[in-house]
Amino acid sequence: MQRYFVAKEQMNDHMVLIHGEDVKHITRVMRMTEGDQIICSNNFDRICLCEIERFEDDQVVALIVEDLSSESELPVNVTIAQALPKGDKLDYVIQKGTELGAAQFIPVQGERSIVKWDGKKEGKRIERLSKIAKEAAEQSHRSRIPVIENLHTLEQLIERKHEFDHLLFAYEEEGKLGNHRQLANVFSKAESSDSLLFVIGPEGGFSEAEAVKLREAGFIPTSLGPRILRAETAPMYILSAVSYYFELER
Repeated sequence: MQRYFVAKEQMNDHMVLIHGEDVKHITRVMRMTEGDQIICSNNFDRICLCEIERFEDDQVVALIVEDLSSESELPVNVTIAQALPKGDKLDYVIQKGTELGAAQFIPVQGERSIVKWDGKKEGKRIERLSKIAKEAAEQSHRSRIPVIENLHTLEQLIERKHEFDHLLFAYEEEGKLGNHRQLANVFSKAESSDSLLFVIGPEGGFSEAEAVKLREAGFIPTSLGPRILRAETAPMYILSAVSYYFELER
């Protein structure tokens, strides 16, 4: 069954009004008709089974059949701060990271990031990434769409550290020293509903200067095992580990 996200004001006690690109998807791609059922989420606190009542010029009107419960969100709130990787790898991180339960993504301009965003085009980039997150959230039956933040410098990211309960950054040098327990140690201290910020470097990882800044700010350098992971693989490893520990192991 198809799932669509709507703004809170588009959903009341009895009805949902669907606007924008989703109207085209319902009518032209899925070729739905009156009486077909869909699932709608207000991207906050309500998910409903709905039945399409009628089609209007620029919207679809659906009646709410029943409220649904959902357990598709991770028990902890995970933010992935990803230093800009090459090519379209950030698209992959957003798509797969959304499927694995990330609540928020923060693009970061890393010292070793080859890619540099043009400030004039940043808004369009964020809009495109937000669309990827929305589609991935619908596909994976998330109840919320992850937030895609604007591009941050490392210093700007560090300034926001007070917003999170646990601060970590993936650092391969820890793995070379054989220190592989940091991730498990943090997980053992975290409680449900805690917020975790994971900072991931670009190709080539973090510079020594960046690692020093993060350490001094209270971020824990974290090994992701004895193997060296690609920049776009590290977030998947982290989110999978979070899911296993907090959803399956506990």
